[in-house]
Amino acid sequence: MEVIATHVNADFDCLGAMIAAKRLYPQAVLVFPGGQERGLRDFLLQSTLYAYDVKRVRDIDLQQVTRLILVDVRSAARIGSFAEIVDKPGLELHIYDHHPSDDKTVRGQLEHIEAVGATTTIMAHLFIERNITPTPDEATMMMLGLYEDTGHLLFSGTTPRDYQAAAFLLENGANLNTVTDFLVREMTPEQVDLLNELIKSCRTHLVNGVKISIAHASIDYYVGDISTLAHKLKDIENLNVLIIAVRMEDRIFLVGRSRLPEVHVGELFQEFGGGGHAFAASGTVRDIPLVQLLDRLEGWLGRHVRSGCDAQLLMSSPVKTLPLTASIEDARELMTRFSFNAVPVVDEQLQVVGIISRQVVEKIAHHKLLRIDIAEVMSTDFTQVKLDTSLTDLQQAIIDHNQRCIPVLEEGKLTGVVTRTDLLRYMIGDRRQAEENQQLEFSRGGMRLKRKNLGRLLESQLPKFLRQLLQQLSAVADQAGVRIYLVGGLVRDLLLREANLDVDVVVEGDGIAFAAAFAKTTECRIRTHDKFGTAVIILPDGFKIDVASARIEYYESPAALPRVEHASIRHDLYRRDFTINTLTISLNQDNYGQLLDFFGGQRDLKDKSVRVLHNLSFIEDPTRLFRAVRFEQRLGFRIGRQTERLMRSAVRLNLVKKVGGTRILNELRHILDEPQVVSALRRLEQFELLKFIDLRLHFDQRSAQLFFAAERSSSWFDLLYTGERYQRWLVYFFCLLDPLSDKGVARVSRWLDLQPKYQQLLLEQMPQGCAALKLALRQSATGKAAENSKIYHWFCGLSLEIILFLMARTSDDRVRKWISQYVTDLRKIRVLLDGKDLIGLGFPPGPGYHKIFLTLLDARLDGQIFSREDEIALVRRKYPSAADA
Repeated sequence: MEVIATHVNADFDCLGAMIAAKRLYPQAVLVFPGGQERGLRDFLLQSTLYAYDVKRVRDIDLQQVTRLILVDVRSAARIGSFAEIVDKPGLELHIYDHHPSDDKTVRGQLEHIEAVGATTTIMAHLFIERNITPTPDEATMMMLGLYEDTGHLLFSGTTPRDYQAAAFLLENGANLNTVTDFLVREMTPEQVDLLNELIKSCRTHLVNGVKISIAHASIDYYVGDISTLAHKLKDIENLNVLIIAVRMEDRIFLVGRSRLPEVHVGELFQEFGGGGHAFAASGTVRDIPLVQLLDRLEGWLGRHVRSGCDAQLLMSSPVKTLPLTASIEDARELMTRFSFNAVPVVDEQLQVVGIISRQVVEKIAHHKLLRIDIAEVMSTDFTQVKLDTSLTDLQQAIIDHNQRCIPVLEEGKLTGVVTRTDLLRYMIGDRRQAEENQQLEFSRGGMRLKRKNLGRLLESQLPKFLRQLLQQLSAVADQAGVRIYLVGGLVRDLLLREANLDVDVVVEGDGIAFAAAFAKTTECRIRTHDKFGTAVIILPDGFKIDVASARIEYYESPAALPRVEHASIRHDLYRRDFTINTLTISLNQDNYGQLLDFFGGQRDLKDKSVRVLHNLSFIEDPTRLFRAVRFEQRLGFRIGRQTERLMRSAVRLNLVKKVGGTRILNELRHILDEPQVVSALRRLEQFELLKFIDLRLHFDQRSAQLFFAAERSSSWFDLLYTGERYQRWLVYFFCLLDPLSDKGVARVSRWLDLQPKYQQLLLEQMPQGCAALKLALRQSATGKAAENSKIYHWFCGLSLEIILFLMARTSDDRVRKWISQYVTDLRKIRVLLDGKDLIGLGFPPGPGYHKIFLTLLDARLDGQIFSREDEIALVRRKYPSAADA
């Protein structure tokens, strides 16, 4: 007698494999050795499986069995009564299974064991090899087993052979509607209650450096499909390892799920008489209280969660290093020769002082700077570890520092390195076949992708008109089928709870085409920049939205303008200046408000750190040197240690001089517009950046006092509420250049390529203003008051910015009072008569008019005349005839 059997508490994979085995053994009888899971029981009640004449184990005379075919099981502990005959002399045992072995594993004369997602997959491939065609009903039942055990082909244990098997079954008539009906089921009220209890009880334990989540519940009635509840809980809480224990009546049902190679839940559950795979297992325990089982579980976890991996096990040794004095060319040769991606750099005492990566070396080589020392561009912000450093700490070091290799020290001396390759080889190597399918939670480039949804923050922090605008952008993007992201300072300041209404969006696609599509839905106009694929949307009220195509930039030489190619959002963010400016929010409706953090921007916001994304950032764009200072001072942050070292290296390489003066002026203007202008300029002085404006330019205590005075004079004018606009940055710019000679100012004007209007202020009005200030100081030195007319003529014709600069430049209270009098009163005084009036008085048009009007103005300024009649009388008295004018 031939019997096809499976494990107790059978599932759909058992059924599918049994139905397939029936085609291989037509004379065999199908037998369930125990109960079935609820979903399978429901299917058996509604299907035509009676045609297969499925027997119960009590209907079989075990001693008459000559051949036992086991599917989806090979452990004697899980086959019920059939365990009594597995050692019977003369019994032929055939096994088809995808589970790992345990201490109760039986051996068969014929075995098909394969680490795939489902036993049904093994059977399907046997069908393919033997040209067996399943009927549509058989294909559907096999597909039920395949889909259930692989989680609809989504579990981490799913293999390419599972997909091939699914394709084969679908080609042969598998009905996916039936599969959906039986595998996708609404939870019963009892399951909902149980899931709620499991969520409440779920606690995370740290075992050998690995987070293990355990949930438990106790109920007095039976609830089926707790494996489904395990998956729901794992997804809800985003858990890597979950174990649930549920007491129902006199038994405790256990389900385990693991995404980590350190935790093989199949091996763990063998302690309970259960079993399964590295990533999924189950078991049933009798005659033990739930509390006692949970206590035992914690002890067993300590033995089964792997912690034996340390730096000594993983490291590569001996280590090739580079001396601190090596050039980029030397590093390139070493890396090419040995196929290294990163090399430690050591000093004369052989102490590790930095790490140089192939990425940095190749970029430097691209810029033809092969002869510079690696010390200028190496990473000095790195982690070193000891021989016994754990796997978890090694992983964290690589993630936190984006480090390609980690030096390993023994008694303070370099003894090896752990590389990303070493770590990945261990994590996805051949220790366990199941580990080959482990999915690492790393984004491209090695950085952990941190996500959170900021939908509520957008709702609470942004004004209504802006929220509506973002929704409009979202709708247009979804209609166009493109991804759109909110980027830039608005995202950063949103997280810092700072006001910012500068809207910048990036489109994965054609930004100009997107702007045109938006213009069709909203009244606006657009301005485009075809070279960079950017556009500005200008609304009727003047509000602007900057739209860019996601792009990648590369620099053909240091400090050059970049060349641009279309790319993904991640590549677009990688070209940004600092990590805190790489945060982005998705605006598409399917994940509206989702924050993406590819480069650790959230961490640097928390740490209040300004950090570049890569070591060549300042070489490729030296204007970032000024920007780093600006963001540091504006946000109250601190430039990171590695970033500061890179800044000083870029200054030593004199790269700023390769940047056009216009770009430097733009950065300087932004700094001079900041509220913390004095502290920013002090930092520019500390980084020796002011010398790139002029070698003689410095910022010392005297300079700071002048700026403080300029801040007071500007604030004084602001409090007058005249509504008159002026450019405060220009006032500070004049203060910055004050120590220079006229020739020095002219030199700066040429280097910065100032616009003509600014050149006129700097080269003409500034010297005039300084001369006027000298006259005022001389007058003050006499101790005599100055006539209003004299004050007026000292400062007449000077811009408001020059006037406020002069007020700041003098410490003489009397002179400041005269300047204040000029600004508030004297400059507004006008003569009432005009040319027509003079013609009426008998004066023919000519140069004499200027003399007459000047006389009238002086008289008005000095309080000698007040009305129109006074002016006429003065003209007649002063100029009896036209010849006197």
